[in-house]
Amino acid sequence: MEQEEAAAREDAESQLMYRIERPVYDEAAIRSQLLNRRENCTTLRQRLAHQFRCSSKKAKAAVFSFLPILTWLPSYPVKQYLFSDVVSGLSTGVVQLPQGLAYAMLAAVPPVYGLYSSFYPVLLYTFFGTSRHISIGTFAVISLMIGGVAVREAPDSMFYTMPANGSNLSAVLDVEARDARRVQVAVVLTTLVGIIQFVLGLLRFGFVAIYLTEPLVRGFTTAAAVHVVVSQLKYLLGVKTQRFSGPLSAIYSVKAVFSDITSTNVTTLILGLVCIVFLYGVKDLNERFKKKLPIPIPGEIIVVIVSTGVSYGLSLSDQYKVDVVGKIPTGLLPPAAPEFSLLPSLITDSFAVAIVGFSMGISLAKTFALKHNYKVDGNQELIALGLCNFISSFFQTFAITCSMSRSLVQESTGGKTQIAGLLASLVVLLVVVAIGFVFQPLPQTALAAIIMVNLLGMFKQIRDIPALWRTSKIELAIWLVAFVASVLLGLDYGLLVALAFAILTVIYRTQSPKSGILGHVPGTGLYCDVDEYEEAAENEGIKIFYFNFSIYFANCDLYVNALKEKTGVNPEDLQAARKAQRKQKEKANGNHSPSLKTCGADKERGVTHEVLSYNHVVEEQRNGQLEDGHNMPLESEDAAFLQPLSAIHSIILDWTPASFIDSVGTKAIKQVVKEYAAVDVRVVIAGCSRSLLSELDSIQFFTGVMTPEMVFPTVHDAALHCRGSNH
Repeated sequence: MEQEEAAAREDAESQLMYRIERPVYDEAAIRSQLLNRRENCTTLRQRLAHQFRCSSKKAKAAVFSFLPILTWLPSYPVKQYLFSDVVSGLSTGVVQLPQGLAYAMLAAVPPVYGLYSSFYPVLLYTFFGTSRHISIGTFAVISLMIGGVAVREAPDSMFYTMPANGSNLSAVLDVEARDARRVQVAVVLTTLVGIIQFVLGLLRFGFVAIYLTEPLVRGFTTAAAVHVVVSQLKYLLGVKTQRFSGPLSAIYSVKAVFSDITSTNVTTLILGLVCIVFLYGVKDLNERFKKKLPIPIPGEIIVVIVSTGVSYGLSLSDQYKVDVVGKIPTGLLPPAAPEFSLLPSLITDSFAVAIVGFSMGISLAKTFALKHNYKVDGNQELIALGLCNFISSFFQTFAITCSMSRSLVQESTGGKTQIAGLLASLVVLLVVVAIGFVFQPLPQTALAAIIMVNLLGMFKQIRDIPALWRTSKIELAIWLVAFVASVLLGLDYGLLVALAFAILTVIYRTQSPKSGILGHVPGTGLYCDVDEYEEAAENEGIKIFYFNFSIYFANCDLYVNALKEKTGVNPEDLQAARKAQRKQKEKANGNHSPSLKTCGADKERGVTHEVLSYNHVVEEQRNGQLEDGHNMPLESEDAAFLQPLSAIHSIILDWTPASFIDSVGTKAIKQVVKEYAAVDVRVVIAGCSRSLLSELDSIQFFTGVMTPEMVFPTVHDAALHCRGSNH
């Protein structure tokens, strides 16, 4: 027993205690006695001069910020990092090669342009990027968005020509002219995307990604995976259908494939299914034994090499009509200016691609930075992606971002820096310059298989639905709207609808905030919701109202209505009761009635009705009933009418959660203070932050009915003041 008492004493002594004795402060006392504002002695000219002053230190910081490679390359630990980066770079390059070929199909351009897009941007990101682990290059979602725009701007119907040697023959599709036009569209779109990202980076708009909330991005990318799979069905089956874009394009594509399914190329289908099964098995093995395998098994490159060999050896293209990649020109193209006449029709699409590309990149970059304990700069990432897209577009590339699957390969194989990315780009360069022709017999169904299997991770995001159902119905709604809108309306319109809906949910949350009445927890200075905590007890005659949001034009009426409802003190009802009192007084004086009881016996029934109505109104108010004085003898004519209208004499508005208030909100607060003052209920404010008080000063809140003496630093100060001044 003694040991338990000693332990209890030790616990009490070890617990930190909070003891303070001070006067109750209001804002006027704080300003006059405690706090003095610092005088800003610098002029606007001095501030501008300081901002734009050039020094060697600022110049060095600017250069390091613009070229992050300078911060780590001079001190690069060759012995520790080089081998890991080489292994990682070769592994990533082996994955990047088939993905570049495959995602070019999604972008509706010839496969070689996927290789160009896997070389130039990766090389540039090494110099300008701040992430050490993400793999820049082609990505399924962005490629599909580009392909949708390319097909819309250069549909097949534009390129049918009549043969010169026979008028009875049907029109022939000029594939070369169509592909050349689509390349122009993709290149111009990429140029515009690069400009937008670069300008947003210079304007420090790196925060825009926060508006693409995680449920929105995951719903959107799951919908993109649906579009990608649908677009690859025709390659897997070997059927010839046109490519659709715009709203309901996924439905039209599925309908077109199944309406022509009888013409399926069985050889193509069997080869594609074998590739899918093999790739899925390799992915499963890599996942299960990732800790034991020094590097992941490169399933994609095995599929590319084997299927190319089989296609070449068995002449699948000639003998079995299997569609193959076709001509891959050797070498790099010279730089050329984009076709800027196409710009006006691509502005909306370019914003969508720019924002989605950046949000994908920055989210993955932050994930790896958190895991490996370093920082990435969102604004510099925007600049880096912008430069990668803009400069590379002059070399015939399409828009890029980071790929989740390749980034995981680059990180899991031991990549330490973007030297790994640089080596991966050199692997692609080797293929483009020297051995690109080797992949000409590569079957398109093998590329379709690579694309489909790489999307498994995105389809697993459907598991978010039950988790969000348990945690947040609003976030679930955002996920579902982003998914359904993007599947039905296309990725561009779907993204706009999802963004608009996400913003509407913010507005909805401001229109449905939590409010309540606070009570004092005895022996502390804490105040908690009386409906949630048994220990919280209301102070007699005082209501403490809280509202967990700021007060502005969209919710100030809601605030006032909630205040009247929760406190149970409605000035309009009390004013009506006061009028009833006055009429009753006039009747009582006219009949020389000595008491309220005799008034009830008056022959004029209207008086009795008014008194009963008043009692009924007041009794309905919570914690606001009149004292039971109708049986007390009255010493004067006015005694019966000088009783307080409500048992509540003070209302405290807890503004601790409020971060801002606008002019409409201040007018609403001033009006409600006037209304309560007219019925002898005092309203004070508590818990304002200093920044909010500065804002209130700037919009001249403390004029008329409002004074600094009505504002208190804490709810406890306000409660003590109201209790003390009422005694």
